[in-house]
Amino acid sequence: MDDGKATGKFKETKIMKRILTGDRPTGKLHLGHYIGSLRNRVRLQEKYECFFIIADLHTLTTKPEKTADLKENIYQMVLDYLSVGIDPQKATIYIQSQIPEVAELAIIFGNLVSTPRLERVPTLKDVMKDAHITIPSYGLLGYPVLQAADILMVRANLVPVGKDQVSHIEVTREIARDFNRLYGERLPVPEVLVPQDLGTLPGTDGSGKMSKSAGNVINLTDSPEEVEKKVMSMYTDPNRIHATDPGKVEGNPVFIYLNAFCTEGDKVQVTSYENQYRQGQVGDIEVKKFLAKILNNFLDPIRKRRAEFEKQPELIEKILKEGTEKARKEAQETLKAVKKAMELDYFSD
Repeated sequence: MDDGKATGKFKETKIMKRILTGDRPTGKLHLGHYIGSLRNRVRLQEKYECFFIIADLHTLTTKPEKTADLKENIYQMVLDYLSVGIDPQKATIYIQSQIPEVAELAIIFGNLVSTPRLERVPTLKDVMKDAHITIPSYGLLGYPVLQAADILMVRANLVPVGKDQVSHIEVTREIARDFNRLYGERLPVPEVLVPQDLGTLPGTDGSGKMSKSAGNVINLTDSPEEVEKKVMSMYTDPNRIHATDPGKVEGNPVFIYLNAFCTEGDKVQVTSYENQYRQGQVGDIEVKKFLAKILNNFLDPIRKRRAEFEKQPELIEKILKEGTEKARKEAQETLKAVKKAMELDYFSD
């Protein structure tokens, strides 16, 4: 029986499909992250073998001067992960920079994609605009290549992304196909997984999506008082001057948040407020106070779990160390097979 060693192919040992996704450790996670990805990851870890990457090398593409903040940001991010229900017994959480094999894979994969192809990635101009970058660095231009190395390193079958990231994953798919065409079928061609309910939250100022750089966020770590303060200053319907004026519910951040975080038991009250708001029968202050209550009810158990994990810094280190060791073993296996396929394993046994 072929055990995969002779050909360099991987022996299938798991029935569960494998997923890779993650975040750059650039600061505190917020409600937008929860709606856009975190809640979905909690569901995915029950159905798939999940690798959650803390992509610290990717932060260098826009903020190479901020490396002093990374260690603390990573620690806080893991606390956020655990507090919302990501379980290290079900998912692998690891640090990208602690796996040197990913850099070697990125160098190899970089030779399978052209500069014009990378310049056509739609999100490149958006990232440059947001980061006030006029000319992209080699690292920023090659962001999708390093991302391909991240994905293919663990041989992920599926990559959960929002619609704005689909173009990045297509670069990964092209690289995997080109490698397989040149050197034989060695790498999986990952599929994009875009959950139907994956959404975005507008910022508290009503301008675009919730974003740390825009300062329009409600963090998972915000205190009840901070949440209430932010909610009371939220953007609503700019054309509504008095509480007796009919207001617009559609596109109104306050009602978007209410519908995103209300429980089944609160839905009747939310619907009532929507009808009253349209008819000019309720003021913004009353609705906002109700929203602050809804959000704090949602965040209270997250705050409680976070406080418990904060008492166990040694556990956080253990989770990261064990997760990184597991991911590195996968990377070493992938790199070994890749170099064997390319006949670059000159001194291997």
